[in-house]
Amino acid sequence: MADESVRSTTARPSTSAGPWRAAGRGRAGTSRARPKARLWVSLGGLGLLVLAAIVVPALFGSESVRYDSIRLAPSPAHPFGTDSGGRDLFVQSLAGLRISLLVAGISAVVSTVLGSLVGAIAGSAGGWPDRLLMRLVDTVNSVPHLLLGIVIVALYRGSLVAVILSIALTHWTTVARIVRSEVLSLRQRPHIDAAIAGGSSRWRILRRHLLPAIVPQAALSAVLLVPHAVWHETALSFLGLGLPPHLASIGNILGDGREAVLLGAWWIVLFPSVLLVLTTLAVSGLAATWRDRVVPRRRSELAL
Repeated sequence: MADESVRSTTARPSTSAGPWRAAGRGRAGTSRARPKARLWVSLGGLGLLVLAAIVVPALFGSESVRYDSIRLAPSPAHPFGTDSGGRDLFVQSLAGLRISLLVAGISAVVSTVLGSLVGAIAGSAGGWPDRLLMRLVDTVNSVPHLLLGIVIVALYRGSLVAVILSIALTHWTTVARIVRSEVLSLRQRPHIDAAIAGGSSRWRILRRHLLPAIVPQAALSAVLLVPHAVWHETALSFLGLGLPPHLASIGNILGDGREAVLLGAWWIVLFPSVLLVLTTLAVSGLAATWRDRVVPRRRSELAL
């Protein structure tokens, strides 16, 4: 009887562990499938939007003002309706999305390069260069980004280069902090100690060991900056301080639609805003999937 009771008590954990492990495998498989689905949905949505933004304006071109079709409601002939100038809003919105993505992409690259250089120099040099550069970062962060961008754009109003610089020069600080923290973490690795003991200079260590290691983080930061830069450019153009009025950007279209909404032309604001939100969601989903791959999370016990 004693042996039977021992066998029964020892058998219970094995019977209960079976369903637990099966459930763990099911959850792990589901968690691994979700990033793949998110990746393909984000890639497909972003690719479709970018392709439409390139192809549609190239096929139809920029339309001239047509006073006989001003603020027409959405119809089969005009899926998004027409704007205050009588132009097809579908073509204008995609042309504006193309300009906004171009400005945001260039701004994100410039901001990432600048922030990566500052963060890498601060993290690898240490001492007073690190303190000086970090105080510069704190100074830039203390000023609201939109206000600083308005000041930069106001100096060269209507300039495409000024808009790009206003976005890049106000968003590099986040990248600098991320890269600096990554460099400080890498400096504690054994291969860096071995390189220092072997007589390698700081420049050689930065060029051969630190910079290649921070490229994935810097690239991820650039992708994450794209939707933020799109909204920043849209805000500047909406305020009338961004791109010139003759360039069809999302901000210019929304700025023109402010008064049109009061006249009942709601579609002039709705459809460009939907394109802007869809683009942001697609880029954010792609960046989230990339972030999970660059900085993988620890496996839970259920996933083992």
